[in-house]
Amino acid sequence: MSAYSYAAELPAINDKAIHEANVGLKKCFIAPNCGNISGTRREGELSGDEKEDAHLLDERRREHNFEEILGNSPELLKLLDRVQSTAPTDANVLIIGETGSGKELVARAIHTRSARRNSPLVKVNCGAIPSGLVESELFGHVKGAFTSASERRIGRFELANNGTLFLDEVGELPLETQVKLLRVLQEQEFEPVGSCRTVKVNVRIIAATNRDLEKAVQSGGFRSDLYYRLNVVPLHVPALRERRFDIPEMVMAFLHQSAKRMGKPVQSVSRETMRLLVDYSWPGNIRELQNVIERGVVLSKGSILTLGSDLLPTDGSDTSVEEDSTAETNDIDSLEEVQRQHILRVLGRTGGVISGPRGAGAILHLHPNTLRSLMNRLGIRRALHAVA
Repeated sequence: MSAYSYAAELPAINDKAIHEANVGLKKCFIAPNCGNISGTRREGELSGDEKEDAHLLDERRREHNFEEILGNSPELLKLLDRVQSTAPTDANVLIIGETGSGKELVARAIHTRSARRNSPLVKVNCGAIPSGLVESELFGHVKGAFTSASERRIGRFELANNGTLFLDEVGELPLETQVKLLRVLQEQEFEPVGSCRTVKVNVRIIAATNRDLEKAVQSGGFRSDLYYRLNVVPLHVPALRERRFDIPEMVMAFLHQSAKRMGKPVQSVSRETMRLLVDYSWPGNIRELQNVIERGVVLSKGSILTLGSDLLPTDGSDTSVEEDSTAETNDIDSLEEVQRQHILRVLGRTGGVISGPRGAGAILHLHPNTLRSLMNRLGIRRALHAVA
């Protein structure tokens, strides 16, 4: 049974429909072989055991009270359980998940449930900082430390003292910076760039990455000692395609947010649109879903959101898995080759432009620095030079 099947019989999907759909979904969590809901079960009747299990599912969600994190799927609840257990401690956390899957929301949830919640949560996107300025950004610098250092700058570690430092895209840090970061984690002290003064701090580290750091360690791109320091508590954020049951709830939440912000009268979603949204594989995860809903609300002319073929993502991967599984192995490209060819196609569309709102990074939902790193790993720069 798909996540959409119960709600599909309604003319349009609204908040009431989502509630009724969740009742049907909980039945399938409890009874995986339930098939199509029919007879008295279609009227929403649950057995005593099913009512108890559905009640426990609701209780677990209310118990966590994660206001910003939407969903009730088992995969998400497993993650929230670990967040609840980890947050009160001072253990370093490594959040692993695809781009757009909500890693920053998980980091914020950990901080707000920790003893450091009244101190700052300082965020650093390691992939967005030029390599020559990473140390200055993290540790600060004194006046005259380098040519453009016209005044003293306080680094992110010092700003996060007694609080939490969130290192997003930590896999993009240069190796020389990784050495200094390791020392801060071990000693809780550092020297700003250009200074011999030691600064002591008390900071909890939450790191996040969309890369396989174990492979990066094996290839020499990431220090093993730093990896083990960061990976005290690993938290895996499920991709949106792994928690399709949560998509209708997210769609309605994003719909209300966008409609209110833009002053549009959109209140519900057509059943065909909801079916397609649930069935799509969402390579860009929650960020992509939010963008699609916002785009639809902007262009909508009525109270029911209906996404046309020009706005709705299309993906045939879910319907072709069984057919592809019988194909010859030699006819299947490796994952890296598929990534390489896709990036080359996008670069062809953008004329080689990586940054900016119309660049390849924006189309692929990747930070330009992250895309450049991926291109280097896949040998795309060399391929482009060869063509030129």
